[in-house]
Amino acid sequence: MGESSTGAALTGTGLHLTLGGNHVLRGIDIHVDAGKTATVIGPSGSGKSTLLRVLNRLHEPDSGDVLLDGKSVLTENPDRLRQRIGMVFQQFNLFPHMSVADNVALGPRKLRGLSKEAARAAAVEQLEVVGLANRADTRPANLSGGQQQRVAIARALAMRPEIMFFDEATSALDPELVKGVLALMADLAAGGMSMIVVTHEMGFARSVSDSVVFMDAGQVVETGSPDAVFDNPETERLRRFLSMVL
Repeated sequence: MGESSTGAALTGTGLHLTLGGNHVLRGIDIHVDAGKTATVIGPSGSGKSTLLRVLNRLHEPDSGDVLLDGKSVLTENPDRLRQRIGMVFQQFNLFPHMSVADNVALGPRKLRGLSKEAARAAAVEQLEVVGLANRADTRPANLSGGQQQRVAIARALAMRPEIMFFDEATSALDPELVKGVLALMADLAAGGMSMIVVTHEMGFARSVSDSVVFMDAGQVVETGSPDAVFDNPETERLRRFLSMVL
């Protein structure tokens, strides 16, 4: 993959998943165009995070398909797939005994096969993107939660992914740290990264998304432009959800 900043298109079709006897995903269809941002909103327990895990094969779907740039990824080596899809979780999951730069360089060294020097250069380059190049040799414990999450984003970007998934990436942060991480995500979107963002930050969903997907009880209830979803909800379920969160 070259230096192109335009990501890949991703489509999930007819995705079903049962976990522990619960039918968690019930025929989900989702699509994001290359270089666009789709946000997924909905009540807790509606299957949003599970959907991301199926799309990058942390869970295998019972049925349905996942297409990256039009090709099914369900036959692809899952490790190879996870190099193509960057994932940022609520928890930062940084290695505490390693410096920030070493955390970011680990994937490029182990999975992209870069030399120590090249991986360090790639790490510093991504730390510059997230505004933390000056903290490259710091341990994660010496950073704020917002800084740690920005390091986790740099770590995902260092793999040169074709699409980025964010799973409630700001929900574990103190309110004053949320803005910086959301601003960074907005910059990535503006730069042409394909993104699927599970979030309860409705302002972000409204201002940054190209499309908004409303999930409830394991189904996609409505999909549309931010204006359509927020200003003209078609279903009672979406109206009720918005009345609680806006």
